[in-house]
Amino acid sequence: MSSSSRKSLVAVGAVALLAVTGCSGGNSANGGGGDSTGSLVIDTAFSIETADPGHSYDPTGNMLAKALYETLVDFEGSDVSTPVPGLASWEQNEEATEFTFTLEDGRVFSDGSPIEAKDVVFSLQRIQGMVEAKPNFLLAGVTIEEVDEKTIRFTTETPMLQLPAILANPALGILNSEVVIDNGGTTDGADTAQAFLDGESAGSGPFVLDTLDLSSQIVLTSSEEYDGDEKSAYDRVVIRNVTESATQLANLKGGDTMVAMDLNGDQVATLGDDQNVDSVASAQTIFLLLNQNSDVAGDLANVKMAEAIRYALDYDSLLELAGAGSVQATGVIPPAFEGALESGVEQNLDRTEAALAEAGYEGQTLKLQFPNDYPVGGVEFTPLAERVQAQLQDAGIAVELAPAPFATELDAYVNGTEGFGLWFWGPDYADSANFLPFGPGLKVGLRSGWVADANPEIAALAADAASATDIDERTASFTDFAEAMQADGPFVPLIVPGRNIAAAGDVTGAVYNSVWEIDIAEIAPAG
Repeated sequence: MSSSSRKSLVAVGAVALLAVTGCSGGNSANGGGGDSTGSLVIDTAFSIETADPGHSYDPTGNMLAKALYETLVDFEGSDVSTPVPGLASWEQNEEATEFTFTLEDGRVFSDGSPIEAKDVVFSLQRIQGMVEAKPNFLLAGVTIEEVDEKTIRFTTETPMLQLPAILANPALGILNSEVVIDNGGTTDGADTAQAFLDGESAGSGPFVLDTLDLSSQIVLTSSEEYDGDEKSAYDRVVIRNVTESATQLANLKGGDTMVAMDLNGDQVATLGDDQNVDSVASAQTIFLLLNQNSDVAGDLANVKMAEAIRYALDYDSLLELAGAGSVQATGVIPPAFEGALESGVEQNLDRTEAALAEAGYEGQTLKLQFPNDYPVGGVEFTPLAERVQAQLQDAGIAVELAPAPFATELDAYVNGTEGFGLWFWGPDYADSANFLPFGPGLKVGLRSGWVADANPEIAALAADAASATDIDERTASFTDFAEAMQADGPFVPLIVPGRNIAAAGDVTGAVYNSVWEIDIAEIAPAG
């Protein structure tokens, strides 16, 4: 699950509910496919609740916010390893507790008014004031103040080298403060501007909102005042809620859509030279957890059981269920993130036998709990759990499958009452700090009954990584943390699912980004 607060867990449930509603396709774009003059048509299964970036924290919502609102910080293309200036450049002190941002000259909102420091301060303090807003936790412990019309100072309670990466999140898009204040915007928690922002955008992005229907489609038009470096090649964009990936595939092949965002590995394998496919590893990790609370797991509350299972599995066989773009999880930090391990565990049944002996395993049956109605990156959990069960049984470990609906099983996972679970985790922003919660005494660690005193050494490694102020030392700290977790943690990382985005052959730029899905403004006609 996502590393954000309780509010993100609620959002995931809402996403799952939205996914079974809405339209099933059809050409609602006034002429879809490659023949559309000045129009871009995108099919995706909606996961969105609002167009207000301050309340948005869902994949489709992030994609929309990226198109309508610019952020202080950006990433280039699909690379989320290095933050780059967006609306502003920045400097920081040696302690990584003070960051000074300077706005780019000449930038304007969609109504032509200049972007000033007051707009940045209002936009971000508005989110801080809305305690129940999903992105609120991103700015916890951060003080934001205007220095002058072009300068904003951020101060943090503790070192926060990840702050620039956090500020690239589309939920932290900068609003036209005067317009939003005139329509109910405040920073004191009494904000009522969401209704306005669901009907009209107030940002500086390459697009403005035309119409928003959360069950069927969203229409954008290019902003006439946009003066950034991502001017769109299309005058109009239609994002359609197509919940069935098979329908998205048919629409793409038939020329009724130009981008299909939710195809699985088998489906993209059927595409030919008339389509372009971007298949990459996502930022999510599917993993097993072994609860370390004896009240939950009894005499199997032992990290040696996790070690035994870690070396009992045939990861290449598991990957067969994942499809294009998927890779083995090399640790709790997925590839492309700072500190990720270069290679994963290989099956070693001798190590499994030895670890089982140390754990005192005597043939007890482990009950594997998992959601059976919530695929992640095209990976269905039921066949994955069945293959894990078969491999563990071959290694002498008895497993009983206990599937349940997502909404039912979520409480057991969050409340730490699963003895043996199969779940997933994805980052809230593009920085390895997102994966520290797997440590003892932290959010995911506690869901596995793993308290800080259970492994003070790994707890210290997590603390060192969180407080590092030197980039090289920080990378080393994350690597040490990832290595220690693979050796002595209660988690068994399995798969980083692939993400497949397919586009018509005459379209370029439809590439996956783990923060905002795709950057619509980067999509253009080929040639």
